Amino acid sequence: MGRRPRLLPAVGTARNMLEASLGDVLRADAGGRTPLVLVACSGGPDSLALAAVAAYFAQTDRCRVGAVVVDHGLQEGSARAAEGAAAAARGLGLDPVEVRRVEVRKDGMGPEASARSARYAALDDVAARLDASAVLLGHTLDDQAEQVLLGLARGSGTRSLAGMPPRRGLYLRPFLALRRQETEAICAFYNLEPWHDPTNQDPAFARSRVRVEVLPFLEDQLGPGIARALARSARILGQDADLLERLSAESYRSLRIDGGDGTLLLPEDGLLALPAALRQRVLALAALELGAYQPSFERLRAAESLLDRKGSAGPVQLGGKVSVHRQVRGRAVLQGEGSYGNLVLSSNRSNGPGVKQSHRPTQE
Repeated sequence: MGRRPRLLPAVGTARNMLEASLGDVLRADAGGRTPLVLVACSGGPDSLALAAVAAYFAQTDRCRVGAVVVDHGLQEGSARAAEGAAAAARGLGLDPVEVRRVEVRKDGMGPEASARSARYAALDDVAARLDASAVLLGHTLDDQAEQVLLGLARGSGTRSLAGMPPRRGLYLRPFLALRRQETEAICAFYNLEPWHDPTNQDPAFARSRVRVEVLPFLEDQLGPGIARALARSARILGQDADLLERLSAESYRSLRIDGGDGTLLLPEDGLLALPAALRQRVLALAALELGAYQPSFERLRAAESLLDRKGSAGPVQLGGKVSVHRQVRGRAVLQGEGSYGNLVLSSNRSNGPGVKQSHRPTQE
């Protein structure tokens, strides 16, 4: 009888990461049923390695493991690549395995964002229909480092620089501390032949340029630890972002006044008492409640300037159909309590007094 091959250290590490990530899922009582976990599998090295590691948990009866392969239809031969990924998942013993073809709409978000939106919609649908307890995503430490660099290039805030969270709802990212070279080694250990997406090398995409040109240059100039340093920064900033979001939500609940006619009021004195980091987040929360998309930093600063009581009283457009103005003496106040001393936020779908109709700008 042949000796079993020695377990690759990266496989053992990956199994421990997945077990820690699944945590409550493995311990949950699913009404007497073994919980189902789905792997979002593109057939690339990261997701295929994740599928192989997850299969171990099915083999040891810790959970059932299936896979969803999303075909975006953006490249010639994409259907063939999707079927190849599905066949690899089935070969690992995953069941059920589904291939979902999606339509990537050109809706102003850009090709990467549109593809991401379509992909998650498909994953949401399959997970709900199959009553899955979790959906596993194969993002690695290298993906996280790339995400942080892209956020820096955009001049983004804390949440964006925090990168991808290890958990959001049903979605888990167990490999955020694993390097891409380790997922490739795991695939080799299991004799898997991953598919390499050609767009990952296409300089037309910002993420591809970061992956192929920027990160290697930084590692050459600053040392090989730069990717780990960026990922560590993301973990630290993620904790900071969580705290700031909790505090701003509490502040918003304490300040928010329903102005009637679909408007929201925020007392000026209450806003001025907040640190700038919380004040801007409170303004953003009010805009989001009225249906705006995330206001830019520049728009939030323009809204803040209304509190200085110098120059114009607004309105300032906060993105989407939402605007904000400062209620001034002599202007008709809203029904109910007088609104002098408040910032008034309104959507152009409502007809709050004194608020001009706004027009939605082109979404980035």
